Amino acid sequence: MIYNLADYMEEAPREKYRLIIGSDSKTNGRTGKKDVEFITAVVIHRQGRGGRYFWQRNIIDNIHSLRQKIYEETNLSLAAAQNVLNGLNKYLESSEKISPENSFKYELEIHVDIGQEGPTREMIKEIVGMVNGFGFSARVKPESYAASKVADKHT
Repeated sequence: MIYNLADYMEEAPREKYRLIIGSDSKTNGRTGKKDVEFITAVVIHRQGRGGRYFWQRNIIDNIHSLRQKIYEETNLSLAAAQNVLNGLNKYLESSEKISPENSFKYELEIHVDIGQEGPTREMIKEIVGMVNGFGFSARVKPESYAASKVADKHT
């Protein structure tokens, strides 16, 4: 995925990009337990020119509440963001094609599947604070399309 992200940004290095990570979940009872399927989406948006996305599925059991699901979604997104940043930094360090002055220009956002409507509205301050505490910008519904649209498409 890191090479695909880097290749996509190298196609138009002067463009601005948004790197967006969001997760969504769905409870299923396929195994007779309350398993929860989590999808984490990584979206690279070339502003005004389209984008690409990648996704990963995780199944986690013993999730007993909506609060626990939202925290797990957020933790998966934060972990993915750290992995992507580390991977891109390693790629940039080892790349002969990209000089420090010509490095990728992107903003990183974490999209969380919570909003002003519904039962998750009580969690906005704590989840946004958690994401901000990791040094990332957080978006909630209706602006959190990586979680509420892209990842949701695969749950």
